[in-house]
Amino acid sequence: MAVNEKSLLRKEVRVCISSLTPAEIQERSSAICHDIKAHLAVCGAKTVAMFSPLHDEPQIWPLIEELAKVMLVVLPRVEGDNMQFYPYSGELSSGAYGIMEPVHGNPVMPGEIDVMIVPGVAFTNKGARMGRGKGFYDRYLSQSDFCGLKLGVCFKEQLVGELPLEEHDVKMDAVLYR
Repeated sequence: MAVNEKSLLRKEVRVCISSLTPAEIQERSSAICHDIKAHLAVCGAKTVAMFSPLHDEPQIWPLIEELAKVMLVVLPRVEGDNMQFYPYSGELSSGAYGIMEPVHGNPVMPGEIDVMIVPGVAFTNKGARMGRGKGFYDRYLSQSDFCGLKLGVCFKEQLVGELPLEEHDVKMDAVLYR
């Protein structure tokens, strides 16, 4: 898929998501959080990487707060062209692209993460993922020492029949959607 085709698909998906009401976003986000908790319980995760949701992503803040009481929750911080994950302590600041990022702490190494909850613009049921186009997650998940479970999360409007996979794209182990 050419760059302009990906750009068009991103716009189409954003239009679909923008039609969701706040109540629908809240209800579906809660259901997605429930599904994430079920997966975490089954795999016995001790360290989970999550994300600071943007307005068009599943709103997982309540789950982040809940899980941080019983396990290590790490959130991404963009550093130049790369991303590192830092422990969530409740103190955040607006970072790259206006995304809330951890302020303090030392980065958690990729091999220490048991499960990574991954946002995206579009997914397929088979685990293909299209992000926002900067490649942060693909670069991070491609590191040789990352061996955690990769769970994509999205609204059902973000599911598409197929996405072309490029050599650098990392597939998800599962995609959770509502």
